[in-house]
Amino acid sequence: MNTEISIEFFPPQTPEGIEKLRSTRAELAKLKPEFFSVTYGAGGSTRERTFNVVKEIAAEGFDAAPHLSCIGSTRESIREILNEYKSAGIKRTVALRGDLPSGMAETGEFRYANELVEFIRAETGDHFSIEVAAYPEWHPQARSPKDDMDAFVRKVKAGANSAITQYFYNADAYFHFVEEAKAQGVDLPIVPGIMPIVGFTKLARFSDACGAEIPRWMRKKFESFGDDSDSIRAFGLDVVTELCERLLKGGAPGLHFYCMNQSTLTTEIMKRLG
Repeated sequence: MNTEISIEFFPPQTPEGIEKLRSTRAELAKLKPEFFSVTYGAGGSTRERTFNVVKEIAAEGFDAAPHLSCIGSTRESIREILNEYKSAGIKRTVALRGDLPSGMAETGEFRYANELVEFIRAETGDHFSIEVAAYPEWHPQARSPKDDMDAFVRKVKAGANSAITQYFYNADAYFHFVEEAKAQGVDLPIVPGIMPIVGFTKLARFSDACGAEIPRWMRKKFESFGDDSDSIRAFGLDVVTELCERLLKGGAPGLHFYCMNQSTLTTEIMKRLG
């Protein structure tokens, strides 16, 4: 089956990291992703590095989608970045609210992602295909599921082309979210975000922080493996492959991999999916 996929990178901090990402990208390019996206640090802290990776991806002939976050940004700085990307031939972006760098109280001129989407449309018309974020298990800061769905609908109406979800391991949460969005009149593709599992301790910490649930049966099984990294990896591959199969069978429009700048697990999952 021919599954549309996209893959996310973060901008490396060291020359070694940059080299490693180049070889990772060469491996993942064999999967013929629709685009590679590149994250953007809190408050724009990785602006230069994000831009460099994006330019490199574009120069290699791939579609690159830089993340843009509005927290801590001014209209002028976003306008500048959009112009940089336009002149580099970039046609796609991921518009997010983003996080405030720790110790910084000022949110900047945009408060929410829908304001950023509106601004991109007003400045650049239809030049960019805009991806926005969706939270099948609800955003950790949302007051209620309804508030979170309302915020999602606002982003869509502001001019998004498609959405990518936060990662999750519970397919029902995704299907429920898609149904609810449809009931609100949302008809754009909502692509599930997939997090391959390298190790468990870090994943558990990260998931607690960003509001992604690791189902109890999975958690218990991972914990039972202790430090046996081979068993953790093997079980993780089985679980995530099964999740992808279920999502695609259920009508998901594609898969977006959070590959953490590594190629082996994403490649293996795609091989298993055939």
